[in-house]
Amino acid sequence: MSDTKKEKNQITYKTWSWKWWWYEWIQPLLWAFVLALVIRAFIVQAFKIPTGSMRMTLIEGDRILVNKFGYCGRFELRIPFIEKNILSFPMITFREPKRGDIIVFRYPVDGKRDFVKRLVGLGGEVISIKDGRILVDGKIVTDPEIFEKFYYYNRPEWAYGKPDQEIHVPEGQYFVLGDNSAESSDSRNWGFVPRANLIGKAMCIYYPFKRLGGAK
Repeated sequence: MSDTKKEKNQITYKTWSWKWWWYEWIQPLLWAFVLALVIRAFIVQAFKIPTGSMRMTLIEGDRILVNKFGYCGRFELRIPFIEKNILSFPMITFREPKRGDIIVFRYPVDGKRDFVKRLVGLGGEVISIKDGRILVDGKIVTDPEIFEKFYYYNRPEWAYGKPDQEIHVPEGQYFVLGDNSAESSDSRNWGFVPRANLIGKAMCIYYPFKRLGGAK
């Protein structure tokens, strides 16, 4: 057998050996999967906007990146796609949620669903909606300025949407509204978001490319 033929047979053998598959394909893919899980659990996660409740800030079909690092105060490892929580424990918080943040959180009524809304009220505050404006502890909110851009509707048929109603936000929970409050089911309807339900803060729209930019 010629040296060329022997070399060809050796290459073929190596290509189809278990070690070759392990080092060339399986191991790199496993590391990539683990790295993706770590990034998704600790740092950043992608979400798709399903409804128009945040128009025109976020519209249906927008895909956003959400910053999770040091924000929600809890580590959660969930299996992608089925979103089954397999590990959860408290984490150090580096940044407290602020009024005006666009936050992603697990829906308090159904923890398998993720919602995106704007944070309006913090624990211990008294929130009310009057003539389309938001009041905190009796004062109209002007900071951040984004709250002057939208008209916020009362919903008399909802538990926390009545005109001139004073809503006391419990400690450790948040009051959230959709920017498109006429078409949003939010804290006016189903109540408050517990701190433990926070996932992260929306950073930017990454798709479609024509809408590429920050989410504010």
